[in-house]
Amino acid sequence: MYQLEQTKYFYLLFTILVLALLVLWLVLWKKSTQKRFANPQLLKKISPNKSIFKTVLKFVILSLSFTLLSIALVNPKIGTKIENVKRSGVDVVFAIDVSKSMLAEDIAPNRIEKAKQLVNQIINNLAGDRIGIIGYAGSAFPQLPITTDVGAAKLFLNNMNTNMVSSQGTAIKQAIELAETYYNDENQANKVLFIISDGEDHEGDAETTAEEAAKKGIRIFTIGVGTKKGGPIPIKRNGILQNYKRDQNNQQVITRLNEETLLKIAQAGNGTYSNGSNTKEVVEKVKEILNKMDKKDFETKQFTDFKDQFQWFLLGALLLLVLDIFLLERKTAWLKKLNLFNEEL
Repeated sequence: MYQLEQTKYFYLLFTILVLALLVLWLVLWKKSTQKRFANPQLLKKISPNKSIFKTVLKFVILSLSFTLLSIALVNPKIGTKIENVKRSGVDVVFAIDVSKSMLAEDIAPNRIEKAKQLVNQIINNLAGDRIGIIGYAGSAFPQLPITTDVGAAKLFLNNMNTNMVSSQGTAIKQAIELAETYYNDENQANKVLFIISDGEDHEGDAETTAEEAAKKGIRIFTIGVGTKKGGPIPIKRNGILQNYKRDQNNQQVITRLNEETLLKIAQAGNGTYSNGSNTKEVVEKVKEILNKMDKKDFETKQFTDFKDQFQWFLLGALLLLVLDIFLLERKTAWLKKLNLFNEEL
């Protein structure tokens, strides 16, 4: 197991691109200046040991040293000790609507990104709870099995998009049925399912399924994303708007938040409905809901001790920089024999 402490320093790798452009400019400038000074034959006589390969090699060494310095600043850490850690919490599963209607931009930046922001903020405020993620559109699919790994949950969450399911629709019923298979601890008293959607249920009968889930001890809470006024569904290519979705009569499709459906599902599932337009209010409400629930103690294995590894990358960078200092740009005997760039000797 490893950790990256300061990932922002990976941006320093762009320095290599800047360095490459600078070296290219310098080479072209030298050639231009040398042409004005003397013809090529005379230059070869003046500097017979000038090596093109050495220039390229020095650039490669300098680039590698910058790469290693960037990694050293990121400070990768390796887990060295695993312990059984006691935690207490509830099992929380998020079912996120990834149908095309979630691309509507009636709520900024669009419904699917708003849904992911909501779940991300909720996860940030969970303490000891196990997390699972489901995606659904025309069908439901497991995105992340229930786990205590918050980092993995965020990673899978960020990768969710409306292209994950080929069949379109909003199968809330299937999402609830799939969620029932997630709760693998029979002794867990509190099992919670959050459905984040615009409420456009094309499958129907989700209320009956929610009632059956509630009988099994699963409480269902719904969060609505979108507005009652609604908006068109954009069709984009490479981030550029091409058109808006139209129906069989060539009329622009307007998708609207269906709070009534979400409210009925929540009531049937022994839960409550929340409008997701205000992230802070939703997060506070979820915290309040979970804090009132009984927590179950369970053990999980995790790394509790991490050791810094930056020193190895720093040492490598320093060795390369020292090598660069002693590496001259003139030809050496072994390079003359290799003649990698077909240079005239």
